Amino acid sequence: MDRQHFLRSISCALAAFTITSGAAFAADSFPQRAIRLIIPYPPAGAGDIVGRMLSTRLSDRLGQQLVIDNRGGGGQVIATEMTAKAAPDGYTLLLASATHGVNPGLRDKLPYDSIKDFTPITLVASSPLVFVAHPSLGVSNIKELVAAAKAKPGVITYGSSGPGTGGHLAVELLNWLAGIKLIHVPYKGAGPALIDLVGGQIQIVCTSPLPAMPHVKAGRLRALAMTGSTRSRAAPEIPTVAEAGYGAYQAALWYALLGPAKMPPAVVKRLHGDAVAVIKSQEMVDQLLAQGAEAVGNTPQELEAFLRADIERWTKVIKQANIRAD
Repeated sequence: MDRQHFLRSISCALAAFTITSGAAFAADSFPQRAIRLIIPYPPAGAGDIVGRMLSTRLSDRLGQQLVIDNRGGGGQVIATEMTAKAAPDGYTLLLASATHGVNPGLRDKLPYDSIKDFTPITLVASSPLVFVAHPSLGVSNIKELVAAAKAKPGVITYGSSGPGTGGHLAVELLNWLAGIKLIHVPYKGAGPALIDLVGGQIQIVCTSPLPAMPHVKAGRLRALAMTGSTRSRAAPEIPTVAEAGYGAYQAALWYALLGPAKMPPAVVKRLHGDAVAVIKSQEMVDQLLAQGAEAVGNTPQELEAFLRADIERWTKVIKQANIRAD
């Protein structure tokens, strides 16, 4: 090897070492500035509340502020696309929701791949929905609802916040598994649907327990079942749909922390460790429970498996029910 070739080889090796060691240093010293947390919902909604609970405590652990960036609209596609196209350096994160699992089946074309274009960090929280019925329907549980629907096919109506929303899909999943046909009446929000349910204009609503349970406690509505895989600690007296004989049934509102694809492993490890510590702190657990949600805090691998299963389940339901986005 001549002297010039030898020097060139040494120079290339030093350059490669500088690049790799610099990247490792940057990851090990993360974060060095504020982190943007994109929330795909407007302020004051349930997702915004959960995001702010997380961001306040995670800021303290990381030593850098998590700046909330509310980007509602577009069926959460706008905020999700922003995250997918951001630099994968850990300084842009997304608080994804159950809509992330619904959109691939609901929308003909998305400007991102819901799995490949994101780095999973952890599932933050999960909240079941609750099936509530008007007392005039004369049912007290899911088995009685299914029996009534089979006796009166195409007669019983249910309200939701609109096509493709959690409450809509949760009922369509029951329709599919039980072989019944509850008739969908879409509303512009859960509030109007509950008002009509209490008034007897419709018979069923599947929605968040927070707005529904006060009506149940007042005797204006009957709680039939929760939609989670296990009973909710917020209302352990209410059985699950699965307990009625539909073991494959599971539907929930959930919130997960994602970043753009190809984030450095060391950055993911730091974010995951601190986020899980926050999520599983007693203060966070109690505050989430007060919102009707359960703290989770799983691994990135578990979150990816969860997302794949959620997308597969809802894509099947959406196809079966022929649901399309507005």
